[in-house]
Amino acid sequence: MAELISSVDVVDVRFPTSRELDGSDAMNPEPDYSATYVTVRTSDGAEGFGLAFTIGRGNEIEAAAVEALAPLVTGLPVNDVLADLGAFSRRLTGEGQLRWLGPHKGVIHMAAGAVVNAVWDLYARREGKPVWELLSGMSPEQLVALVDFRYLRDALTPEEALDILTAAEPGRAERRARLLADGYPAYTTTPGWLGYTDDKLVRLSREAVAEGFTQIKLKVGTDPEADLRRVRLAREAVGPGVRIAVDANQAWGVEQAIEWLAPLAPFEPYWIEEPTSPDDILGHAAIRRAVAPVKVATGEHCHNQVMFKQLLQAGAIDILQLDAARVAGVTENVAILLLAAKFGVPVCPHAGGVGLCEMVQHLAMFDYVAVSGSTEDRVIEYVDHLHGHFTDPVTLRAGRYLAPRAPGLSAEMHPASIARYRYPDGPAWSEES
Repeated sequence: MAELISSVDVVDVRFPTSRELDGSDAMNPEPDYSATYVTVRTSDGAEGFGLAFTIGRGNEIEAAAVEALAPLVTGLPVNDVLADLGAFSRRLTGEGQLRWLGPHKGVIHMAAGAVVNAVWDLYARREGKPVWELLSGMSPEQLVALVDFRYLRDALTPEEALDILTAAEPGRAERRARLLADGYPAYTTTPGWLGYTDDKLVRLSREAVAEGFTQIKLKVGTDPEADLRRVRLAREAVGPGVRIAVDANQAWGVEQAIEWLAPLAPFEPYWIEEPTSPDDILGHAAIRRAVAPVKVATGEHCHNQVMFKQLLQAGAIDILQLDAARVAGVTENVAILLLAAKFGVPVCPHAGGVGLCEMVQHLAMFDYVAVSGSTEDRVIEYVDHLHGHFTDPVTLRAGRYLAPRAPGLSAEMHPASIARYRYPDGPAWSEES
């Protein structure tokens, strides 16, 4: 009898990070990092794991969206799903009634991403490979078949995508070996949360340099005098040879972003991240023209591949920050990586959230091995929070991500962590004083 997908299960898992202000920024002052944690199970007992990331309240809405998608998945033959993951993704994102809640954006799209990622995890476990290696071993034709080109053809055609992947193919083995030996460059946001004291910022900045990081990131956007003071302290702490990125988390309007960044220029900020509304493509382009040579970076709140296409077409960004859990999972992120390669824009993934470091490393490593073939000006974000709750946590050495070797997408959580932080009945919440 054919193996079928037997269930799609979801758990609302929340971590009380607001108690120490971990993750705090200009727009999200007290986040509780949370996971809409998905397990796809098959009739043969196999499992795959994925998640959507939120910051607390509303995670139950994301879980309800996963439950709404589950009937589209249960009962499907596993071999058919894995043979055409592009079609499977389109099945979830294009369903005739649920797509009205997007389309291709918001809660329902993120839920689709969690399910799609769980199926990629299932696939990689079946193949005995980490997802980055599974993707990197696929032929250019197989990778192109994953992409929905309907809304992309004016910027990227299937033929252009095939050319990009074919050109990178001869160097795959060499880059894979280099990745396994040396890892992938990282930067850290750990020193820069907005709720941290100046002393803590300085201490963590110095520790980051000592640990081998060559770039740190600070949150800005609520008080220009405080921003200036904090960036100055960080520059004094790390010295001139370390990049300092700043992140406004959408706090500013276009003119305000240009005005507030000017006083920071003497301290050489490397990029300004999310300087304004993530939907304002022309606003990002205007800021980019005004604040150069400071680079403009965005992407963690981009709804889908179409928004990334427009940001690239408009020359609105210098750095593309894809996210493993914002768009519809691995499949859509393959399209986004191909778009970035077409336009020659480096990808520096967003990973400031529970499970995001674990998942997004696979996308960046696949990009290096099989798409862009480069790590120049490319770094994966790293935050030192919550990794111990995962069975295959990220590993860093000298400021670099070491390539994961366990099969899957590194998204599986320990059962004990799920039990403790399950909301609202887990002991971490039910026993809260």
